[in-house]
Amino acid sequence: MEITIREVSNQSEFKKFIAFPGKLYKQNNYYVPPLISTENKTLSPRHNSDFNHCDVKLWLASINNEVVGRVAGIIDHRYIEKTGKKYVRFGWFDFIDQQEIASVLLKTVENWAVEHGMTAIHGPYGLSQFDPSGILIEGFNELPTSFGKYNYPYYAPTIESLGYHKETDWLEFRVTVPEKVPEKYFKIAEIVENRYNLSSVPIKSKKDLHQYAAELFTLLNKVYGELYSHFELTPQKIKELQKEFIPMLNPEFVSMVVNADGKMVGFGICLPSLAKAIQKSKGRLFPFGFIRILYALKYNDTIDTLLIAIDSNYKEKGVNALIFRDIGQSIINHKIKFVETTRELEGNRDVQNLWNKFEYRQHKKARCYIKEL
Repeated sequence: MEITIREVSNQSEFKKFIAFPGKLYKQNNYYVPPLISTENKTLSPRHNSDFNHCDVKLWLASINNEVVGRVAGIIDHRYIEKTGKKYVRFGWFDFIDQQEIASVLLKTVENWAVEHGMTAIHGPYGLSQFDPSGILIEGFNELPTSFGKYNYPYYAPTIESLGYHKETDWLEFRVTVPEKVPEKYFKIAEIVENRYNLSSVPIKSKKDLHQYAAELFTLLNKVYGELYSHFELTPQKIKELQKEFIPMLNPEFVSMVVNADGKMVGFGICLPSLAKAIQKSKGRLFPFGFIRILYALKYNDTIDTLLIAIDSNYKEKGVNALIFRDIGQSIINHKIKFVETTRELEGNRDVQNLWNKFEYRQHKKARCYIKEL
């Protein structure tokens, strides 16, 4: 068995790189592909400003001209400058169940990294925190969130057998929506509003979302900058995300909290789950994927938490009560039964404690690995 590794260098190979997971998971009921249009943009220097500070290589592994694996190597110069750590990332890592294939793919990234003076390799990560990251290690019989990532159970033990060890874990939770927003949230929200001169921003349209987008991402950078693996969003990246995600958002599932000076001190964003719609459309928007997504945005029993951030100066002042009151009531009005959280760092107790007042279960766990070179 001869494994051939080649760098993606033309459009035909790029299409094979994008298409490989669809073939690998063709018979799997839990895999949700990324939107192909989004994947194409993410890995295109023309559409993704992260390429301004990242060197990226894509490789395919083949046996007898059949693709059997893929991997991306990423050197983020801005990350290295900020942290002083000469780490290369691996991402977009998929392979059939053969250790030799995974080994050759990762060794290719490792060799490239050493040539460029890197001292360690870690991942899976993307070019930014909005890209897929982590290897699923628990929850193989659970559907991912809208933009979550699924993988087969053999990924983790294969990676560990190649000398990689845990760098960090993420947890995911499934929360059962109560019949009504607990009365105490209304009372706490009212007390917080009066005591700290806070108020919820009335969000009525996508125009309102665009108006506050810059301030929202500024707060996101400030709050998430203290968390592991957060890479600060540039102004250009913010514009790209704004263009990509705001059209999908329903203002009813967005809460923004400002102080007496009109400065944003907290926000929460949820999105009705698109997982089943994207899965059924195999990641394609056309001809019917767009219609399925629009339907899922309007009629759904599950909603994903996309983002929540609270200014550190207001972290212990009950801002989350205002966010829960605002979005919670909309969730109940839309007859949504479950809330799926996106991946939360295992040590981020501030966010995980938000679910303690509800019926919930921790049902998925993902891990990022590291190996010294």
